[in-house]
Formats: sequence, structure tokens, C-alpha cells
Amino acid sequence: MQIYTHWQGLDPSARGASVAMGNFDGVHIGHQSVIELARAQGPLGIITFEPHPREYFAPDAPPFRLMNAEARANRLAKLGVQHLFELPFDADMASFTPEGFAKTVLCQGLGISHVVVGADFCFGKGRVGGIADLQRLGADLGFKVTIADLVKVADHEISSTAIRQALSDGRPRDAAAMLGHWHRIEGEVIHGEKRGRELGYPTANMSVNGLHLPKFGVYAVKVNVLTGPQAGSYMGAASLGVRPMFGVNTPNLETYLLDFKGDLYGQHLSIGFVDYLRPELKFDGLPALITQMDADCAKAVYFLLSDYASEITGAMLDVNGGDWVAA
Repeated sequence: MQIYTHWQGLDPSARGASVAMGNFDGVHIGHQSVIELARAQGPLGIITFEPHPREYFAPDAPPFRLMNAEARANRLAKLGVQHLFELPFDADMASFTPEGFAKTVLCQGLGISHVVVGADFCFGKGRVGGIADLQRLGADLGFKVTIADLVKVADHEISSTAIRQALSDGRPRDAAAMLGHWHRIEGEVIHGEKRGRELGYPTANMSVNGLHLPKFGVYAVKVNVLTGPQAGSYMGAASLGVRPMFGVNTPNLETYLLDFKGDLYGQHLSIGFVDYLRPELKFDGLPALITQMDADCAKAVYFLLSDYASEITGAMLDVNGGDWVAA
């Protein structure tokens, strides 16, 4: 998959794509239905924006994103996207009228042949452009427009808002049923305080800045090591939170990979949240903490190795695309 962070001066090979357009936060099953409609019309492309327009207009608002740009790109690549147009959302982009955006960016810049959007899509300064405007502009400028119906599961519309709520409640399986894949946090392994190593549980530490965070606590997780000599799939137990026993106030994600030995600093990991095991706790001392960590890992193995670990009602897990599921 080729990633473009601009819309001017593209190589001719990038022009003429059939694109799905939107923010694709989470790349949930509603987004996937939009992408499938675009796939049928030609070389498959995605138009999205970085930063998310909500981040641009309200930079001090609480984090809301389900995935960072790296995780979104990885998920889109698994879906067979050939061209990812990750357009910079800045003052110039925000100032486009619907007509200006369609003519300058979609037609002249990207040279699209076809665009698919959801039924609630809005665009242009002040979000004044709707699907009728896009259809009219497509007819005038020479590209096809398809409107995708909203997707429902059990009579409930799929939305990033509903997925965020499921994660906030500690219901990762409900989130996965709407996503069509495990909710994942992806990024580089950074240096921490190395307490886990001293306790016999060395963990891979990752920043969670800028993301909507699942409920704090301990999870059974599926880990993909994306880079480095030990790239592959592993089981794990992860702690998400502020580590109350040690008086730390900045949230982070610490993951212990079972049956793994090696150095992961600087490598990129993808952590898939499968089951919520327990909330964050403050222990009387290190022996009690170690005992609980032993129990957490045993419980994580039980869930991850059971048939239950591969069952998500109503979801189509992307197993061959990188989500590890034990037989």
C-alpha cells in the first residue's frame, strides 16, 4: 500500500482510483462496507485526513480517537487498500467550500474516478456540503458517486461513539463485534521504569497519548510484534492505567508477552484487547502484586486458548490478516 500525505503533483499511477472517503476511525464494519463498494470500481484508494478534523478544530478536547494513524494504515493495508491518501487537515483544507474541495482536491489533485461515502457524510467549510452536493459535483466534474447505507448489528447502528462506550465500559468483545476485529493499540515500545523486569514480568511499554482509552485495568491480549527479528504473534496480559501502587499519574500500556524472551525496545507492537480481567488495584506490597500477576497471566492464557477466544457473535475477525486466534 502506498501512503500519500499530499494531493498535489501525484504520480500518474496514483490517479484514477476508486476511493472511499471519511475519517475511518476504528475501521469498523460500517467503514468496511464503504470500502467494499469502492473496491468494485477500480484501483482501491482511501481518502482520509490527518489530524482528524475534530482534533484540528478542538485541540484541547479530551482524546477521542480509537486508533492512531499508524494503526489505521495497518488495518487498511490488511483490507487490500492500494492507495492511502492521508491528506493534511490544515487551515487551507478547512477553508475549502464543497465546490472547491471537489474540483481542486478530488478532481484536479487526486483525479479520482469514483468516490464512496456513508449516508451521513458532510464536507466543506462549516460542513455545509452533503451527499446531494457531492452527487451533483461528481456529475459536473466527471467522477461517479456511491452512497453507502449505514450498517446495523442487532438493529443498532454501528458507530465509533458506540465502540468508544463499549471500551469505556470494559466490554472489548462488544467493541470487536462492531469493529469486525479486535480493538488494537499500536506503536513503538519505549523505555519505562523497568519495574516489571525486577518482578519477573518484563513488559513492553507503549504510549497511549491522543487515544480514547479503554477502561483501566488488566486485559488478556493478542500481541503482534510488527517489526524486528522477533516479529510474530504472541499471547499476553496487559495493564492499562496509571499504576496506582507506584503513584504514577500518566496513563500507559504495559504488556507482558507470554513465552517470549528478547529485547523489544524501538520495535512496533499491535496489542489486541480480548477480555477484561480486572480493574487496577493497589497492593500492600510487592509479594501480593506478584501473586496477582501470576493469577492474571493464568487467567489470560485460559481465555486466549479456549474456544471462547475465537468467538465474536456477528463479527468477521480478520484472522489471516494478522489477528492471532488459537485453535
